[in-house]
Amino acid sequence: MDRSATLSFEDPLCYQAAITTADLEVLPTSGCSFKAELTKVRLGELLLQRFFHNLPTLNTGVIKPGRSVFTFLTSSSPASMRHCGMDVLSGDIIANDGDEIHQQTEAEFRLGSISLAIVQLDAACQAIAGCEFFSNSAQKQLIRPDAAMMSRLLNLHEVVGQIAANAPEILVVNEAARSLENQFIHLLVRCLTESASSRSINCGLRQARIIAKFHEYLEANPNVPLYLEDICGAIGAAERSLRAACETHLGMGPIRYLALRRMHLVRRALSQADCSTTTVTRIAMEHGFWELGRFSGSYRAMFGETPSATLFRPPHDRPADGLM
Repeated sequence: MDRSATLSFEDPLCYQAAITTADLEVLPTSGCSFKAELTKVRLGELLLQRFFHNLPTLNTGVIKPGRSVFTFLTSSSPASMRHCGMDVLSGDIIANDGDEIHQQTEAEFRLGSISLAIVQLDAACQAIAGCEFFSNSAQKQLIRPDAAMMSRLLNLHEVVGQIAANAPEILVVNEAARSLENQFIHLLVRCLTESASSRSINCGLRQARIIAKFHEYLEANPNVPLYLEDICGAIGAAERSLRAACETHLGMGPIRYLALRRMHLVRRALSQADCSTTTVTRIAMEHGFWELGRFSGSYRAMFGETPSATLFRPPHDRPADGLM
């Protein structure tokens, strides 16, 4: 099995499918050609990932179970992101443990992650720090490590990313991989257990439940035109409450988010359709776009091409990465 892979993407669907530690929906929020890069490195049981995408995005989804995932900004520009309603700054670590996530990112965004099995994290914390790491996933913990320790972690993360891109054969050497794994685990545990401060991202349980029900309803009705009144009735929330929860977690109201998501669903349908058996008009109407001229203009502004160009372009082959 390959221990590292550096992948490039021009389609957010392929990009989100390649992310190992989470099931995410990545929705670019501005019109331009999407570009993304993903570097993945497996060192024993530890998985390292480095992310880059050029457009601002909304990312929603869940962390896959069984592993603790720690994410952090790898560049001081942009210097912040929104995660579950809270500003995350350069130098912070987000502790993700099988929970839902909602993120708003800026253009030219760079993020790093380290993940390992929960039992491995617990054992490492006991061995190195003599205590367990307690993560309250219901409140989504945000950790501010000692600056010097965090700098060491970021530097090692960057170096391994460069090795994966320029000299991946080094990572095939078992002794080198084992040494790097031990260094990462030691630095991560010290960052977590010797943190300068720790905060809980507590946006209110009611808002978290509303957002969860909102996304469940959207997933259950992916290709159906949805209306705010029907959604509020189905999830048992007043329109005002839903709007407040969406503004906190998604950075926009539900109507704007629904329109953005439907536009991306149309693009997905067009890119996967057989142009000999369907039309742009049919797909657009199936997704609730009745004003076709306006739809076409909005689509081109967002994706940099006409709906017909997407439909008639050969389908993208999803890249194989060779990593579990």
